[in-house]
Amino acid sequence: MSKHNNISGNGVAISTIGLDLSDKTAAFCALDQAGAVVASGSIRLTRAELHKQFGQLPPVRIALEACGQSGWVEEVLTACGHEVIVANAREVRSISGNPRKCDARDAEQLARLARVDPQLLRPVRHHRNAGRRLDMVVIRSRALLVESRTRLVNGARGMAKLFGEHIPSCTTANFSERAQKALPAALGAALRVLIEQIEALSEAIAVCDQQIEALAAKMVDSRWLKSVPGVGSLTAVTFLLTLDDPQRFAHSRDVGPYLGMVPGRGQSGEQDPELGISKAGNRYLRKLLVQCAHHILGRYGTDSALRQWGLGKAAGSRKAKKRAIVAVARKLAVLLHRLWTRRELFKPFPADAANARHAVA
Repeated sequence: MSKHNNISGNGVAISTIGLDLSDKTAAFCALDQAGAVVASGSIRLTRAELHKQFGQLPPVRIALEACGQSGWVEEVLTACGHEVIVANAREVRSISGNPRKCDARDAEQLARLARVDPQLLRPVRHHRNAGRRLDMVVIRSRALLVESRTRLVNGARGMAKLFGEHIPSCTTANFSERAQKALPAALGAALRVLIEQIEALSEAIAVCDQQIEALAAKMVDSRWLKSVPGVGSLTAVTFLLTLDDPQRFAHSRDVGPYLGMVPGRGQSGEQDPELGISKAGNRYLRKLLVQCAHHILGRYGTDSALRQWGLGKAAGSRKAKKRAIVAVARKLAVLLHRLWTRRELFKPFPADAANARHAVA
């Protein structure tokens, strides 16, 4: 066994390779047909290095963890002629829950699981192409800007309270103007730099909003999703980019579990405790769908079968309302996928529309 920066295996035929990706390097472990380690070490994580190491290597099976860089790494390795398995390590406890976890062990574990049965790695079967990943950068940039602005606004409010001052409730877009009017001159001057940064972030967010509107106009399928009251361009574009291909799901109801909006399960023997939602999948899209659910069930929500169903679930207690919000968000995810696949506009009361068609027939 060699421990250096070469995956060649010293002439021994390699069947499976595990790659554990980090920021600048990738730990590797290569196995032969019998499962013996023939090479291990680390390489620089660059396109040039991957082409150098894998470009001349006979086709092998390569397993790597899903992460921020796995998309482009998969593209490079697939272009080199290899079978690439992107593992959902969160669902592989022997990797994510290993008490002696380190890059070298993770790489070997990936290789061994891929050699025995790729399904043990819970493979991620779909990666966005480069163009879609670029579009998603706009979504993520906006989310970071909003998060930063929220922290600054909360910080400014907290520091004002230290002097017994209170900034009136308002939208973040109007925060700077309200703060300058509400605060004494000395405190306003002390917080001026912070308030100016909030204004700058609001302007940057507005630019991102324009880009998202442009994306929505370019992505014609967004019109079906935006026909649902409460679903705007941001949610529609994020939904389309996250799912990427509607045909990935055999049934629209599969979207709920994919986005982690179904209860987890910890059944063992006679015990089957009630658990919260699994929170798997894209957290940001789940957050947007929950925000849409709040609007649908709120005072300004448009009347629809979905709203009436959710209000029925929400009656009784605060806990019931929280559960209803998540339930409506899950149904909304299913509905959006169905509208996308069928290329239909939203019908507030689909049963009435079906009955009307039946009466005419």
